[in-house]
Amino acid sequence: MEIVETYRNDYTISTDKDKLDILSIFKFLSNETDWAKGIPMNTLKTSIENSLNFGLYHNNKQIGYARIISDYSTIAYLGDVFVLKEYRGKGLSKWLINEIMQHPNLQGLRRWILLTDTAEWLYKKFGFTELPHPEFYMEKHNPNVYKGIETTKNNAEES
Repeated sequence: MEIVETYRNDYTISTDKDKLDILSIFKFLSNETDWAKGIPMNTLKTSIENSLNFGLYHNNKQIGYARIISDYSTIAYLGDVFVLKEYRGKGLSKWLINEIMQHPNLQGLRRWILLTDTAEWLYKKFGFTELPHPEFYMEKHNPNVYKGIETTKNNAEES
């Protein structure tokens, strides 16, 4: 897939995997998020290898990240979106999501999916809505997977 880069002043968004600061991404996701707290480095590397990645940089320093899991024809999942705290409030997350939504390989998709409890306001600007029929949605979720605990929401409810 062709590498896409966009620039704004001293900031860059790039899909070049070779530019990613994997240690920086790892530190943020494993320490600063609820959804990926404790993620093993090898798990993160595998997720990066199998995704379309968007790095956000300030003077070549990684300050944000997002990734897409997709078949590039019908569906895309947006995940692991973050901008470092000291860079928030500058419109960078909006720019990052806009670049993702405009990516040439992500056009004409039937469905976009994301899970969030922190930035609904941002995603709504790009057409994301709450589930119109949440009763159709199913999941198998193991929030303790990175702790090595084999539980799922469904298993816990059955006990």
